[in-house]
Amino acid sequence: MKRRFAMLIALLLLIAVPVRGETIRWVDFQVPYASLKYAMDADIRTAEQEVHVSWIDALAVAACKTGGRCPLQSVKNACAQLQTGEAPEQILGGLHKYYSYYHDAYAAVLGGLLGHYAVQIDGQWKTAYGLKAFSPIAAGYGYSHCADFGNQRSFGFSRKHLGNDLMGGLGTPVVAVEGGVVEALGWNRYGGWRVGIRSFDSKRYYYYAHLQKDKPFASGLQEGDIVQAGDVIGYMGRTGYSDKENVNNIETVHLHFGMQLVFDESQKECLSEIWIDVYDIVRLLSEHRSSVTGKEGHFKRIYPFVDLDIDALPSG
Repeated sequence: MKRRFAMLIALLLLIAVPVRGETIRWVDFQVPYASLKYAMDADIRTAEQEVHVSWIDALAVAACKTGGRCPLQSVKNACAQLQTGEAPEQILGGLHKYYSYYHDAYAAVLGGLLGHYAVQIDGQWKTAYGLKAFSPIAAGYGYSHCADFGNQRSFGFSRKHLGNDLMGGLGTPVVAVEGGVVEALGWNRYGGWRVGIRSFDSKRYYYYAHLQKDKPFASGLQEGDIVQAGDVIGYMGRTGYSDKENVNNIETVHLHFGMQLVFDESQKECLSEIWIDVYDIVRLLSEHRSSVTGKEGHFKRIYPFVDLDIDALPSG
């Protein structure tokens, strides 16, 4: 039985993992919430210790041993081994040949979510290391979601659902999960009013769709703008499924939230785009929500934020 399992894992790795040096063409992100949470907590806990356990390193080690499935026990084992100072090459032996692929893939998915940041509270900047990305739903607003990535969709043509739908109230403030540049803003026949934001390292394209009719976007937001994680970018609605702009053809008010990985610019706007299942990432981000203030269609964040891995702390 163990031999059969090992052969299956080896076969999966051969199918999924590209030859070293090739551009990654596919990522099947299967890391469950419990494994993400454990690896993240280990990373934060050891951030100031002599041996810092990177959650990306730990998840990549676990993925090499499990064909990308990363069950919790494998992640616990990887964290414990890395904590002793062992290098991934020592831990993995012959499986290390897969490490570069998983590390690069997971760095593309998770690279902007954890790190150094600062928030301004009562006029004072407070610095921290931890989860610096935010839930796409502002603090104080309820929502529900389920694992719906890959479900069938039929409008326009038969296709797979390439995101996670978060059900909530009309006009709920939607915030940027991660900072970046507004790359797309306007109407799309499938997504209705939508915003697309590219991360600062250009590896992640965040897609927020079905925004509110009449007042879909944060006031003044334009293509080319730079936004910070937690900034209000729009409002939940049910627009889309129409060639005509500003039409509510979606039955249920919700936010479609998606993440596309871009290892090469040829992977944008094509038939081989890499969209990943963000359901468990959304669960993880639910622990960090941006506080906002304002009134209908005119919300803004309360606490200014700086990503210290990108920008310097403001003086004064």
